[in-house]
Amino acid sequence: MQFHEDSRVIAWWQTNLGGMLRWLTPFRRRAILAVAGVWVCIRESLDSFKPADVPVPSDRLGPLLVVLALLGMSWLFYRAATEFSRLPLFVRKHPQLSLHAVYWGLLVVIWTSTADSGLWRQVLVGVVAMFPFLLWRFGYLLLSGQHGRMKGTRFSDHFLTIWPIYGGSNTPYGKGFGYLSRFEAKNEEELARSQLAGIKLFILSNVWLVSMKVLEGVFYGPGNELTRLIGGYTLAIPRLSYLVALEGKNTAVWISWISIYCELVYQVLRHAVRGHMIIAILRLFGFNVFRNTYKPLLAESIVEFWNRYYYYFKEIMSNFFFLPTFTQLGKKLRNWPTLRLFAAVFAAAFVGNAYYHLIKFGDVMVQGQVFEGLYALRSRVFYCLVLALGIFVSMLREQRRGGRPPAPGQARRLLRIAGVWTFFGLIYIWNVGVGAPFTHRVSFFLSLFGIS
Repeated sequence: MQFHEDSRVIAWWQTNLGGMLRWLTPFRRRAILAVAGVWVCIRESLDSFKPADVPVPSDRLGPLLVVLALLGMSWLFYRAATEFSRLPLFVRKHPQLSLHAVYWGLLVVIWTSTADSGLWRQVLVGVVAMFPFLLWRFGYLLLSGQHGRMKGTRFSDHFLTIWPIYGGSNTPYGKGFGYLSRFEAKNEEELARSQLAGIKLFILSNVWLVSMKVLEGVFYGPGNELTRLIGGYTLAIPRLSYLVALEGKNTAVWISWISIYCELVYQVLRHAVRGHMIIAILRLFGFNVFRNTYKPLLAESIVEFWNRYYYYFKEIMSNFFFLPTFTQLGKKLRNWPTLRLFAAVFAAAFVGNAYYHLIKFGDVMVQGQVFEGLYALRSRVFYCLVLALGIFVSMLREQRRGGRPPAPGQARRLLRIAGVWTFFGLIYIWNVGVGAPFTHRVSFFLSLFGIS
């Protein structure tokens, strides 16, 4: 389905929607997204007040001050990026480390003050609770300043990525404005192509959503509305989280293996549905950026799957952990390239991955329960460890192949794909069902091979 590249379709789109295309100049498209970003700032700020165990402002003045503080912080980081060359030497050399030091410094202020310190502390708690959402967005902003890409850009241009109306999580889909601007439509034809590509992703998102419903209704039990429509028939494959909780007991091994592969497909579909919708909106506004998920189930290596599965999360790990580590170790490990690669991969897929998920526990971090958060993530940390090992071995094998294509033949290709499915399906045992104890996961894993 490549209608977005068909010259006849593009010409029809320009003819019938020419007025809209001419009106939607880059400035106006950015302005719409930036104005909508103010609402996102207000909405996300108010959402941060919901945890009952975190002391945040409950009156009208408190939330207003939090919103103003977050807007002011966004402006300050924009100014820091535009005046990057005038920042202190340490900040210029280590902008990301300095950014994270700000976050941890604010946490220390909260930890060392009492709950009855006054309104200022409540406002600070509200700001810090939002920081994990902003951290990587501010990181991309500083990265643009570090690389000299702020010239000719306005605060509103970057604001639309800091507070994205098009959606996202703590992971900024589309990265920062420095990245978005490289894919921005500059004329009517480019905008038409981008919008048609966005419509294609919107259609695909709904196709994958239907596929998820089919998986839930036909494969999983007890099913859903689709199950009732087809007379209640379902294969009744248990969800992986359920089997992990039971440690694989009273379940046939072959059922457990089917559940593992079904879970992998389900997670890919889940990421594709959400990611396609977000990127579709960006493309409708003229930013023809890469998809978040692109055919990972056809990947023939672990590193290829990692690149295709959750692209913008992978980019966080790459831009803020892998590349800095790989670059800084260039001189020290010049004669040990394998060790250099190992260190960079583990900095990203293990350390960065675990750190990203630790600070997602906003309420836990605010209350100073860092070690409790790490303990809660023990299964995830093990998942990150095995993932890092898999990516390292995969990258090493590709390097040693020296650019030569893999062994030909459809059977060998299917075998490689099956190996990738099996690797990611198995390690997901340590990432599914947050409440399952680590020992339950180990027991379930061993049960797959007849060990109890």
